[in-house]
This record gives sequence, structure tokens and C-alpha cells, in this order.
Amino acid sequence: MPDRSSRWAIALACSAALAATAACGSSGGSGGTTADGKIELTVATFNEFGYEDLLPEYEKAHPNIKVVARKTGKSDDHHQNMFTKIAAGSGLSDIEAVEEGYLAQVLAKSDKFNNLLEIGPADVKPDRWLAWKSESATKNGSFIGYGTDIGPLAMCYRKDLFEAAGLPSDPAGVKAIFATWDSYFAAGEQFKAKTADKAWFDSAAQVFNAMVNQEKVGYYDASDKLVVETNPDLKADWDQVTAAVAKGQSAKLVAFSNEWNTAFKSAAFATKTCPSWMLGVIEAQAGPENAGKWAVTDAFPDGGGNWGGSFLTVPKQSKHPKEAAELAAWLTAPEQQVKAFTAKGTFPSQVEALTAPALLDQTSAYFGGTKVGALFAEQAKKVPAAQPKGPASGTLQDKVFNSALQAVEQGTSVDDAWKQAVEGAQKAAK
Repeated sequence: MPDRSSRWAIALACSAALAATAACGSSGGSGGTTADGKIELTVATFNEFGYEDLLPEYEKAHPNIKVVARKTGKSDDHHQNMFTKIAAGSGLSDIEAVEEGYLAQVLAKSDKFNNLLEIGPADVKPDRWLAWKSESATKNGSFIGYGTDIGPLAMCYRKDLFEAAGLPSDPAGVKAIFATWDSYFAAGEQFKAKTADKAWFDSAAQVFNAMVNQEKVGYYDASDKLVVETNPDLKADWDQVTAAVAKGQSAKLVAFSNEWNTAFKSAAFATKTCPSWMLGVIEAQAGPENAGKWAVTDAFPDGGGNWGGSFLTVPKQSKHPKEAAELAAWLTAPEQQVKAFTAKGTFPSQVEALTAPALLDQTSAYFGGTKVGALFAEQAKKVPAAQPKGPASGTLQDKVFNSALQAVEQGTSVDDAWKQAVEGAQKAAK
């Protein structure tokens, strides 16, 4: 993601639908009380959470509540602002959204956030969510975040490019191609032999990130110890991806750059690692002229994985923590998660939402009428557990390893780039 949590990968200003209840930006703090005696609750989010219609709905059902939405375009800006206000001791909203890549940093400051098991509605327990989602937001018995969306992994591919290379393009036929990472990269060699002017995948970093997010342990272990140099799975993923780069399988694009965006239209690559939020990105960038050419399959190399997702927290700075927790619980309830998915493609993390007909019946005309709701619901169930995230996990993924893999694509030796990654990780983790 341009920043990890961007569902549609486009930094948007406040929408007109929020005009009556929302204010752009993330200035200000806890809402307090309005002049007419209403409880004012401020909600700070970033990118697209799908709350445009939900907040007015909540106000209508709770006439004593006024909700002010503070939506920042970019995740990095939102979190930098949040950490600044934590340090200052004032200025935080009643509800602060936290993206998974920053969650470890928030958990390290968990004393600044309310335990939702203590202030939240009594019937809202962590088991409402997928276990690995709730586990991510729990530390030392304190549950500080209600889960919003997740990013279960599937694989997207260009049917026409597969056919031109003599590869099967139907959902059943591609399952063998996407069964394991070994079969995936082997198919990439076959593809390149037949289609020399096209790449197999868009970016080494995009593939590597998906692989790492599948591992039981990534950049950190459960004790927040950096394990970049000692994690054999991480190095094996690196070796496999860089070997594919050496064989010409990468389009060598920087994800979310102008060149990457344009490449969707020109069919510069054949496959794309696809967390649920990526479907909207592909449709937006490939354009209507390519409708039906892209397909999505529930086959993903070596099983499932998750890439992306956020949480709603209630800082102790809130003047109305109980009411804020009630709003956060409502926004993340199954019914509202399905509505948010319908509006903006933010895939639900609530167990009950994953079986809702309104979700399972969701189709994508762009992807050939595929039941994308049902597909990603099944992919979400394949995620075995929450991967430990350390204080600098987001930086390591988005900056350190992405940069090192881009260096490989630009001609730096694999060994030198690995050294660059390790040194960058050690510096970022200090």
C-alpha cells in the first residue's frame, strides 16, 4: 500500500457525504460538549474506512450525540500526528484509528489507551472478531482496539496474458500455478519463455511483503526482538524473490508510483498479490477498458495470509470514553462492517460478518462476476494466527526492505542489498 492501510490507494479529501458531520484533518482533541448540550465525539481516521453514511446513521439513532469525523488522507500523517499528541498529553480524538503496522508502537504505550474490556459495552468481547485479529490488539490483559478491516490474501492475474503464454486461465486451472511459491515462480519462468516483453509480477517488494506476512515470525519475535538476521524463513523468502528478479520475472516497478499505475492499463505484468483492498486499486488503475481481463482466485501460494487492517482505540485523553467505546463498538459490529465493505471495500474482521449473506453475495462485475465477498471470507479463515509485530515493523516493510529490493531490481547485488536491509533494520529498530 502507498501507506499500509490504504484500501483504494488514493489519498482523498473529506467527501461531501460527511459535510454535515465531519471536518477534514486531525486537529483538535476530544469533543467535549456542544453548545446545545450534546455529547460531541471526535473520530480520527485515514484513507477510506467506509464511515461516510454510518456516522449520520449513528447520530440519528443517538440524538444526544454529535460526531465529528477527522479524516487524514495518508496513514503516515495520521499516525505521526497521533504519536505527537500522545507525547504532548493532549489533542487526541475520542476515537483514534490505528493501522496494524503501527499497532506495536501503540501497544508499547498501552497505558495511554483505555482497556475496552473495562469501558466498552459488556456484550462486546474479543471473540466477536477473528481470533488472530483480537490477539493483535491485546497486551498484558488489556484489549485496546476493536478490529475494523483486514486484508486476506488472494491472487489476481490477467487472463489474456495467461492464454497468450499457453497457461490455463480458468479458476480451476490456475490453482496448480498458485499452489505454492515454488509453483508460482516456476510458472513465471514458463511465462517469460513465451512472453519476453511482459513481466510475471509487478514488484519484488509487493511479492516479498505478502510472503513475509504469511510467516509465523516476520521481522520481530513475540518478545519484540529484531530477528532479521536470524530468521531463516525471512531469508528464504528474500532468496526466492531475488532469484525471480534475476530471471526477469519482475516489472521492477515501485508500487503506487505513476509508472506502476500506468502499468495496469498497459498489461505490463501478469500477476498481482491481492489483499482484499487491492481489487479496488486494480479496477481504478486498469480502467473500464480492461474490465473482465483481470481475474481473482482463492488459490494463494502456501495457503492464506493477511496484509493490512486497522483498529479503533479510545485514548485516555477522551472526555467521554464510555460513549466513545460504544460508538467504536457499533462501527465495528457485523452489520456496520458489511456496510463499510459495500461502500469502500474494507473487508470485515468480525466472525459473524463473514457469514452474512450481504457479504457472501457481493460480486465484482469487473472481475468477471466473481463472488468476491465469499472468496475473501474463505481466505480470511486461512490465516492461522497473528504475526508478532515489533515497534518498527511498518518501517521495515514499507521503507527498509522495499528499498533494498528496489535496489536489487536496479542492479545492486543480492548480497549487498541484503546487507543494506539488515543494517537498515538495525538502525530503524534502535
